[in-house]
Amino acid sequence: MDIDVLGALDVRENGVSIAPTAPKPRQVLALLALHADRVVPVASLIEELWSGRPPRSARTTLQTYVLQLRELIAAALARDPGQQDGAGGQRRTAKEVLLTLPGGYLLSSGGGTIDVREFERLAGLGYRAMDAGDFAGASRTLAAALDLWSGSAFADVHTGTQLAMEAKRLDESRLCALDQRIEADLRLGRHREVLAELTVLTSRYRTHENLHAQFMIALHRSGRRGEALNAYLQLRTTLGRELGLEPSPRLRRLQHSILMSGPETALGPTPPARATRSAPDPDAGPLTPTH
Repeated sequence: MDIDVLGALDVRENGVSIAPTAPKPRQVLALLALHADRVVPVASLIEELWSGRPPRSARTTLQTYVLQLRELIAAALARDPGQQDGAGGQRRTAKEVLLTLPGGYLLSSGGGTIDVREFERLAGLGYRAMDAGDFAGASRTLAAALDLWSGSAFADVHTGTQLAMEAKRLDESRLCALDQRIEADLRLGRHREVLAELTVLTSRYRTHENLHAQFMIALHRSGRRGEALNAYLQLRTTLGRELGLEPSPRLRRLQHSILMSGPETALGPTPPARATRSAPDPDAGPLTPTH
């Protein structure tokens, strides 16, 4: 089974999509797919479907959705009658793909690909490469992780409490990986290559200080000092108007560095890679000019 949740939901058994079009069975499949090979409690599925207000028939209705999913799985398995599992030589059945277990249900991936787990694996490798100072390897690995995304997580699924929380977590993980990939590129001198991307990102994430710091650095290194300073002023205005905050001390040091320095601005030490950050680490040291 191949599972994609980093964008539109797509779950394929034997190469055939088993994703239903009806909203609630699709929600059930999405939550099972995200936690593939692990038991998803009935209570979690009911919470996802009815957000704390389940009907009396909730368990029966959930069982109906599970049966609908098994019908789709059975149809996909039937496309290859010769398919065998790795143990007993027998073709898997729908009940062996979507199992009923004490307390919940389990979707068995059968060793197939799961995009979210591949993203987490590659992102972890990228963060370790950043920690080791291997910026080329970090950029390459984090770019491969980000290429697995085709849109927001569960983009075409109606999300309840559980999936909305998971989608937010995954989107934060994506932003953290993106932040680190851009930082790696800046350390490799690719400031002109990331300018267009940072223009879009700073418009989308209007209060994300680290992205704005990277944008300022890329602009300044490209000989666009005035635009770099204007980016700081725009961020300061946005932070004050929307959050009642001033830019962090580290960002103020960066502004001062650009005011006083020549055409190059160096990045300071790399902040911790595995924590999602909305601003530069104020303890990471000043961003100082190089001449």
